[in-house]
Amino acid sequence: MIRSMTAFASGERATPWGTLGCELRSVNHRFLEIGVRLHDDLRALEPVLRERIAARIARGKLDLTLRLRAPEGEGGLHANLGRLRELSELAIDLDARFPGLHTEFTQLLQFPGVLQAPATDSDALKAEALALLDEVLDEFVAAREREGAKLAAAINERVDGIARIAAEVRELIPRIRAGQRTKLEARLADLAQPADPGRLEQELVIWLQKLDVDEELDRLDSHVTEARRVLKLREAVGRRLDFLLQEFNREANTLGSKSVDARSSAAAVELKVLIDQVREQVQNIE
Repeated sequence: MIRSMTAFASGERATPWGTLGCELRSVNHRFLEIGVRLHDDLRALEPVLRERIAARIARGKLDLTLRLRAPEGEGGLHANLGRLRELSELAIDLDARFPGLHTEFTQLLQFPGVLQAPATDSDALKAEALALLDEVLDEFVAAREREGAKLAAAINERVDGIARIAAEVRELIPRIRAGQRTKLEARLADLAQPADPGRLEQELVIWLQKLDVDEELDRLDSHVTEARRVLKLREAVGRRLDFLLQEFNREANTLGSKSVDARSSAAAVELKVLIDQVREQVQNIE
């Protein structure tokens, strides 16, 4: 199924240590690039988080944020009263020796062991974070697929347009050849010296062969069939479609360069317009 590379998903999960929040957002990118912002207690999870995302996402520039918000009404830090009492007794003991010694309260709080965070079950918290990521990833992938379905519909519409133009040009070719033959014969008839009929026929055949676009039209039909097949695949197809567009463009250019008729020239231009429109959509596909 076609997926867009642009999406956003978020979620929250209540835990005994606070509320976990997860956000995933992505934009277009040639490869998979993952940026991670984590709460300090979750930094050890980074390699695992990257692996889980890479297992489900093939392309795009992704930003993952995992935060932990303390429970409402509960302080995140607690003072170690026993340690403060020890420091107080030590200060009284040293005051006689160092009368000019003064300690600010904020400096006291920075002493190791004075401030303590509530105990956290690290393994349980990490398990909750991974479960939340899986939920957000499900929503994230679903959002990519919904947007991808719209992109696929737009591409299919333009691929149908390419097939229609190729069919119209194929119908025009016999009339264009007949018209060119008539023009050439009329010019030859105006020559003062009559030319050898056999030689003229040979030259005419060679000239008309240079204008032949049957192969280009056959390849266009083949590319249309391949594009429709690729759009139904359940895998990342952005790069494959991008390569296929190069082939489409090559045939359209050749068709235009061989054209000797305003109708086929206009068809070549319209083909290139549709191909560019498809390319704009493909830039958003995973």
